[in-house]
Amino acid sequence: MNKKNMENDDFFDEASVIQGFDIELSESNALRIDRLVDEYEKSILNRVDEEYSENTTISDRLADSIAKFGGSWTFIGCFGAVLVVWMIWNTLPFIKPLHFDEPPFILLNLCLSFLAAFQAPIIMMSQNRQSARDKHESVIDFAINYKAEQEIDDIQKHLHRMEEDDLNTLEQFNGELLEIKKLLASIESRLSRLDIKTEE
Repeated sequence: MNKKNMENDDFFDEASVIQGFDIELSESNALRIDRLVDEYEKSILNRVDEEYSENTTISDRLADSIAKFGGSWTFIGCFGAVLVVWMIWNTLPFIKPLHFDEPPFILLNLCLSFLAAFQAPIIMMSQNRQSARDKHESVIDFAINYKAEQEIDDIQKHLHRMEEDDLNTLEQFNGELLEIKKLLASIESRLSRLDIKTEE
């Protein structure tokens, strides 16, 4: 059994115990709710992605790309390799005429300071945009959950109406059955009296 089936089974197990007007939510109704919520969530998220792309400027995309690269193992590996090559190149004695930043590596410290000074605000810009997006998505999640709750309430009300209709039909049937029994009893009584008169 794959993960999706396990999640669906857990959903049905949880949904089957939901009570509304003393009526259990059936598996078919739970499946319907699950499908509607998934479709609604996909449509909303697609719309959010479209708005996000439309409202994203070139500078925003550049900031996101820099933040994405700056927080990756690729950046750490490349930057570490540059630092190692820089220090080795400027410490080897047989190429001393080619040294451009001898220990204590003042130029390297200056480059690192510039990198940190520019990289930190760019990463913060990207994080602020991502935070705003996450907040917007949390509102959407709330709307999806609210819609799912409304759908469950509608189904429960519908089931309750069906139960009331069944009870009314059953009461009507019992009333008609009682009338039929009374009519049969009356007919039997009349037949009995006719038999008695005939014998006399």
